[in-house]
Amino acid sequence: MDIIPATSDDISKIAALWHVGWMQGHAAIAPPALTALRTHSDFISRTTAHLSQTYVAWIDDQMAGFFMIDRDEIYQFYVAKDFQGLDTASKLMVAAETTLGAGMKWLACSVGNDRAARFYEKSGWAQAGVIPYEVETAEGPLVVEVWRYEKRLS
Repeated sequence: MDIIPATSDDISKIAALWHVGWMQGHAAIAPPALTALRTHSDFISRTTAHLSQTYVAWIDDQMAGFFMIDRDEIYQFYVAKDFQGLDTASKLMVAAETTLGAGMKWLACSVGNDRAARFYEKSGWAQAGVIPYEVETAEGPLVVEVWRYEKRLS
């Protein structure tokens, strides 16, 4: 697996993976107003806005996943459906943690996204509580409750 910084040529593939992954992990648990705003064009806009913070995993010329870093936060973390259950997520997490560097780091996990929560805990992240979290949408910020996970990296 090669993990490299994303380029503008990757935007449409990242957005498509993110859209499918978001729907898989969040559509059933997110507020209906947020789910309605999570269109393909929303993911294109958000991918473009965060491109400089994005790293993409490639396996055999296929996009296997990506992560986005925002200061001390793993802002987004997704693995393509065809690569789930194959240890891709664990390798991608190691790369995200390496990119973050040392210190106390964190990530947000939607309350109810039990599959992701199990993965984060298996990866050594500890749930630090439920917090309000501002998510970006085309209509402006929306606050949702998330599980905050933390990990001290060395």
